[in-house]
Amino acid sequence: QVQLVEFGGGLVQAGGSLGLSCAGSGTPFSLNVMGWYRQTPGKQRELVATISSRGATNYADSVKGRFTISRGGAKNTVFLQMNSLTSEDTAVYYCYAQNQWTHWGQGTQVTVSA
Repeated sequence: QVQLVEFGGGLVQAGGSLGLSCAGSGTPFSLNVMGWYRQTPGKQRELVATISSRGATNYADSVKGRFTISRGGAKNTVFLQMNSLTSEDTAVYYCYAQNQWTHWGQGTQVTVSA
């Protein structure tokens, strides 16, 4: 069973930067797609960014040019570098992975103070 564990998150001032990382375990195979979604209270979970095992990336329009997603050297790790953060980026960020099934991490809080 695939498990995803997120690292990073926390409190940062507007205009600052923060990095998130996620490590997947429980499979000997490379996860086809990994990425990040985020959710705020009362709203649906929304895409932030994804990256395929071949390195193809997809970003939400709201984060293009500010966030960068990458896969680590270790198998099934993914990073999200977030720059120029605003209060609109405040959310719980969830690591996401997909093979035959969809997998989610527990979530990590990112709070951007004005």
